[in-house]
Amino acid sequence: MIEVKNLKKSFGKNLVWENVSLTIPDGETLAIIGKSGCGKSVLMKHFNALLLPDEGEVHVDGKNIFDLSYVDLRILRQRFGFLFQGAALFDSISAYENVAFPLRYFTELKEKDIHKRVMDCLDMVNLSGIGNKGTSELSGGMRKRVGLARAIVLEPDYLMYDEPTSGLDPETSDEINDLIIHMSENLNITSIVVSHDMHSVLRIADYAAFLDEQKLSWFGTIDEMLVADHARLKSFTTASEYAISNPQRMNVPD
Repeated sequence: MIEVKNLKKSFGKNLVWENVSLTIPDGETLAIIGKSGCGKSVLMKHFNALLLPDEGEVHVDGKNIFDLSYVDLRILRQRFGFLFQGAALFDSISAYENVAFPLRYFTELKEKDIHKRVMDCLDMVNLSGIGNKGTSELSGGMRKRVGLARAIVLEPDYLMYDEPTSGLDPETSDEINDLIIHMSENLNITSIVVSHDMHSVLRIADYAAFLDEQKLSWFGTIDEMLVADHARLKSFTTASEYAISNPQRMNVPD
């Protein structure tokens, strides 16, 4: 379980947000939502101490991660998988080698065990048979799925997604959403998703955290969000629903 207690973060004199407190139960999916620039990704990167706060604590399974030693923090971070917005694949190696990289770096598995684990993960994201392809040969959706296979190859307890459907067409976005649901349900993973795509949020998330006006403006379940009497949250979700129902207004690359 991840417990966030009274976090405050600034960059220089610029306050990002303060007094952020929330709890993510094990096995649940949290969506962090809000306008561009509100600090969604910044908040997520505090959950495994990729960023440090000005004030506050993050507890993972009861331990304040900001008090951990360097060695213990490295061990903790191996419990987190991360799917970057652009997948962040290594372009000089194959899809297979991208997925194998964490196993070669963090484990002492034999090659046959690495091969089995990589192939299992590629199969899990519906990419069997593309291991030998270079990353330049992959579509945007395929790159995201290779990135997801790499994110789960160490069998993490927590999986973080930074705008997983950004830049994808609706059909491919739905494929990614289905995989997020599949990972959560079948791997018993706690998921944190940064997104402004409310269509995705409503499909995949159990909880939502709405960042607004330099604070955690609202937090609760998705069912509670749909009926919440919160003017700025309603304005945000209504604007998102308009964009979903008017796709011609959205700038989605081919």
